[in-house]
Amino acid sequence: MLVDFNILPNESRVWIYQANRSFSDQEIEEISSRLETFISNWTAHGGDLEAGYCIKYKRFIVLGLNQELNHATGCSIDASVNFIQQLEKDFSVDLLDKMNVSYKQGEFVAYKTLIDFKKMAKEKAVSKNTIVFNNLVNNIAEFKENWEVPASESWHSRFLN
Repeated sequence: MLVDFNILPNESRVWIYQANRSFSDQEIEEISSRLETFISNWTAHGGDLEAGYCIKYKRFIVLGLNQELNHATGCSIDASVNFIQQLEKDFSVDLLDKMNVSYKQGEFVAYKTLIDFKKMAKEKAVSKNTIVFNNLVNNIAEFKENWEVPASESWHSRFLN
């Protein structure tokens, strides 16, 4: 059951998929349409899942699931991953590689491999104050509070001196 992402409870589970490039406006329109269809039909053991999505910075797809109604099961999580994999193929984009880092350079969102990010940290091209995207947040409350944070407040801090 598709609902507005902004009305999901703070305890709702989130999954964040970061793209290795920005989506065009036309791609966002198409991806949004596909997300709405997928979420409208997303179930767990035959029960409706109350879920929503948002697309941030033309680069991040965020799925939110209200687990007070029904919990995601292995099969429903597999279905969502298969859906994301299909988006990867159809739009020639990488959404599942967790070994990459997105961070802000002013209002621009940059995307680097973890190896390049470590190098940049060593060279002081990024600092503890660099705003990074912590895609490991688990729920909407964490998403609101801890998704866009200074590197010093994220797992990225291990690479900074």
